[in-house]
Amino acid sequence: MSTMLGMGAAFMPLQFCAAPKKEEEVVAEAVATKSKLSNFGIQLYSVKEDMGADAQATIRALGGYGYKQLEGFDGGKGILWGMQPAEFKTLMTESGTTMVASHANVFENLDAQAAQAAEVGMKYLICPWIGPQKSLDDYKKKADEFNQIGQKLKSHGIRFAYHNHDYSFIPQEGAMGQDILMDNTDPALVDFEMDIYWVHVAGINPAEYLAKYPGRFRLCHLKDAEAGTGDPHQRGVLLGAGEIPYADLIKQSMGLGMEYFIVEQERFPSGTPMEAAAANATYLAALEY
Repeated sequence: MSTMLGMGAAFMPLQFCAAPKKEEEVVAEAVATKSKLSNFGIQLYSVKEDMGADAQATIRALGGYGYKQLEGFDGGKGILWGMQPAEFKTLMTESGTTMVASHANVFENLDAQAAQAAEVGMKYLICPWIGPQKSLDDYKKKADEFNQIGQKLKSHGIRFAYHNHDYSFIPQEGAMGQDILMDNTDPALVDFEMDIYWVHVAGINPAEYLAKYPGRFRLCHLKDAEAGTGDPHQRGVLLGAGEIPYADLIKQSMGLGMEYFIVEQERFPSGTPMEAAAANATYLAALEY
């Protein structure tokens, strides 16, 4: 019997024979499993003056900083900045970027904009602003309108999303307008872009709100806020210079359906917008989560 036991021990699986791992080895393995964003973008409004002066040169420079994705806005020349679709696609190829979305006036000329967006491969047209609504019923009416817009864009193969500011997170009539928009839009037709900065300065925990509506926020704006409770419009700083815990938020949001991480900065305490864009790209490329 002892001989058989000895033979059995010789054939035991190796995991039962290996020595327990030391605590420092476990910690080292946990650190080694951290990830970095391989693709991230920038909202071109961050460098709006440069875009107005020379859109093509600006986009090429942003590609050189490491941005792989772009989110546009209508600076008065249309969502393609006056370029024809073929010319715009060539620029994307040469700059190593992809225009994944554009903020747009979705309440006018929607079909024409959607056709352009589809031709250059955009995934989204986004409503960037509706302004504070007078009542929750007005938010409900906007939600109904969003469903209609989403349905129309769906026919072009484009998704619709709404980008928040702080006003929809300010309670009125015992509720928040943002909740009304979330609860009364069809997930098959309407997605949302969380501007994390505006949620944060409105006094709402972005992580908790993301978890409240899993799968609804597919895009987000990464924009940091300096510590304190000053004017919410005057707290923007470089990524990593503020108080928003982006490493944790990125990791959590990816598990809740977030797909696109878009840098945005509107306040520049020092340096130029292009210098800020370069610094934010460097920070985000190195950020581990």
